[in-house]
Amino acid sequence: MPDAVSELAARFRAVRAHSEALAAPLSAEDQQLQAMPDASPTKWHLAHTSWFFEAVVLAPHAPGFRPYDERWARLFNSYYESLGPRHPRPQRGMLSRPSLDEVLAWRRVVDAGVNAFIAEADADTRAAAFPLVELGLQHEQQHQELMQTDILAALALNPLAPAAFPGEPPPWPAGVAGWLGFEGGEAEIGHVGAGFAFDNETPRHAVRLQPYEIARQLVTNAEYQAFVDDGGYRRAALWLSDGWAAVQAQGWTGPLYWRDDGSEFTPHGPQPRAPQAPVRHLSFYEAAAYAEWAGARLPTEAEWEHAANSPAPPSQCFGALWQWTRSSYEPYPRYRPWAGAVGEYNGKFMVGQIVLRGSSFATPPGHARASYRNFFPPGARWQFSGLRLARDA
Repeated sequence: MPDAVSELAARFRAVRAHSEALAAPLSAEDQQLQAMPDASPTKWHLAHTSWFFEAVVLAPHAPGFRPYDERWARLFNSYYESLGPRHPRPQRGMLSRPSLDEVLAWRRVVDAGVNAFIAEADADTRAAAFPLVELGLQHEQQHQELMQTDILAALALNPLAPAAFPGEPPPWPAGVAGWLGFEGGEAEIGHVGAGFAFDNETPRHAVRLQPYEIARQLVTNAEYQAFVDDGGYRRAALWLSDGWAAVQAQGWTGPLYWRDDGSEFTPHGPQPRAPQAPVRHLSFYEAAAYAEWAGARLPTEAEWEHAANSPAPPSQCFGALWQWTRSSYEPYPRYRPWAGAVGEYNGKFMVGQIVLRGSSFATPPGHARASYRNFFPPGARWQFSGLRLARDA
């Protein structure tokens, strides 16, 4: 096979295997859990990513394709209106059937089908479908991170505080204190080059930046503890209106998984809160309130990308935590979604969401880049999200 075909086939096998490796330490019972409507069971993630390859790659492009079980499309379609009806998202944890073993058997069939398709497709089919195979792999990598956040949310509800994954947590990327200054002016942001990017990272375009400073490292547990100790969760003046309403309604007194004994709940079970580790599991509201308390602000996504692409970027841009920005999730100038069903991937969510930049310790290797635009509602706390400060220069 040509090198590009061999490389795609090898990448497909590696990504698919990584999903199952993440699920392997979890029992069948673990993989059925759904902690809240925004999260999904591990089993559902394993099934949905297989459905995606069936619906987006094989069904429209593989001659003679037949779905493994046509009834399952309704169960594992996430939000694609053009691809049929869907089971209600808050009830994914009620899907005890198909069983985990049946889902894993389905994955074997989908794997064989996609591998054969990659090997046998003619040149015209490769040109049309191989970008969709790559999209499916990028999509599955996103779900690999969600598998970790979602099982953490579920096991955090268990009084036994079980660990999702054995062993010790990985070390945090070291930070460097202080500030970096940038003169501002015209800059370009957005994806550039031949590598993969989601449609929301394009088109690359010019922005005008005012002089700014950005923190060299993420805010730490110790720094955030000072905010808590200073009554940060009791001072309405620090908070956006909706954020203060969330504090009152949900009784927030600290980050999501902080415990009164000085520990925090992690994928490796309860762990001591390391003072110099970046604080995590913050909502946008909490990040903005801390920034107000600190006499600073959150960076815009353009500032973040400009700094990350500089010759001497801030530390912890990648591999630590996703970082809230002060930017609403909006289309770039002259943005156009992809054609077909995959046009529903990003564009229709461009309202009521906030952009996060960087990547986290749970982001699969090779999945992060400076132009990547993650996005969540401002009240979301169960993601691996932290904050980096900025200020006007």
